[in-house]
Amino acid sequence: MTVLSKPDVRPANPHFSSGPCAKRPGWSLQSLADAALGRSHRAKLGKSKLARAIDLTREVLEVPADYRIGIVPASDTGAVEMALWSLLGPRGVDMLAWESFGAGWVTDVVKQLKLPDVRRFEAPYGALPDLSAVDFDRDVVFTWNGTTSGVRVPNGDFIPADRKGLTICDATSAAFAQKLDFAKLDVVTFSWQKVLGGEGGHGMLILSPRAVQRLESHVPTWPLPKIFRMTKGGKLIEGIFKGETINTPSMLAVEDYLDTLGWAKSIGGLPALRARADANARVIDDWVAGNPAVEFLAAKPEVRSNTSVCLRFVDPAIASLDDAGQQAFVKQLTGLLEAEGVAYDIASYRDAPPGLRIWCGATIEASDVKALMPWLDWAFATAKASLKAAA
Repeated sequence: MTVLSKPDVRPANPHFSSGPCAKRPGWSLQSLADAALGRSHRAKLGKSKLARAIDLTREVLEVPADYRIGIVPASDTGAVEMALWSLLGPRGVDMLAWESFGAGWVTDVVKQLKLPDVRRFEAPYGALPDLSAVDFDRDVVFTWNGTTSGVRVPNGDFIPADRKGLTICDATSAAFAQKLDFAKLDVVTFSWQKVLGGEGGHGMLILSPRAVQRLESHVPTWPLPKIFRMTKGGKLIEGIFKGETINTPSMLAVEDYLDTLGWAKSIGGLPALRARADANARVIDDWVAGNPAVEFLAAKPEVRSNTSVCLRFVDPAIASLDDAGQQAFVKQLTGLLEAEGVAYDIASYRDAPPGLRIWCGATIEASDVKALMPWLDWAFATAKASLKAAA
């Protein structure tokens, strides 16, 4: 087998990690020069910046005016856990999972909260469970976009408007890149380090009026840690949703989030962000269409992610290897790319089938994705030749 020559053009930005994700185009540390460092987050300056982050989130993400938005600790995980531990209990729960993070929420509800009436709707990597079987008279927990599988729900049409239960949606790799149907969602969570390429450690918790009503009428039977408590005396602690955070935030990370929200607004807001992610994903779609060695992990185009694009190898020489062999092949291939400085951190998630996961969110340039594709061909051919030589 002939090993391909190295391509002439390299991606200007090799950061294709699915989290933390690439910084916005043109970003530099100088962009954060106005950060409120060494100041209390409770001072007027700190509170104004936190409130500004909430207001810009509402504007750019197009969140309804009557939904609360809060900055919470522990990234998207913290936001989801706050919702699960604070809201669940009054009704049975339907849990949807088709990748590792959704499976993690199932574990929390079944093994940690130990709710007595839980139904599980699960699907293997690359597919969705039967959404028509979900009962929305119950509470429903799901991810909008499976970060580790590259599978998303196509839209919110499967959720009835007259539902009786709450919908709790982990949207961390969907927010700002996909159309979230807020009318169908009662809780939406995400983290700063995904589509907007912010820094880790902080999460966003968005609550509908129905979710607020549940918070104010339901008292969990289990103890709630301080960082989970959103009510006092049966009333919502409104300050949380005005920038009065439960614990101390990083004002440097806040400034970075403000910077990237400002960039998002400057390029045209949510429509422009979605268009950028779609354009990036189309580059890989075109490449896969002409490459018999790979295919999308998500077989159906309508459920394919435009952010965390997951691929697997179907070349007979690779597909015939056992799981450990395929993992070793992926490690070699991605190692070649990293050594060349053209792509970092694009191996599939550790719990997912062996393959590649290429981030295509809005901070990625389509020109960099295009430049990466010939390098994938080169790395694949090089790694396969090495495999053949070792046989």
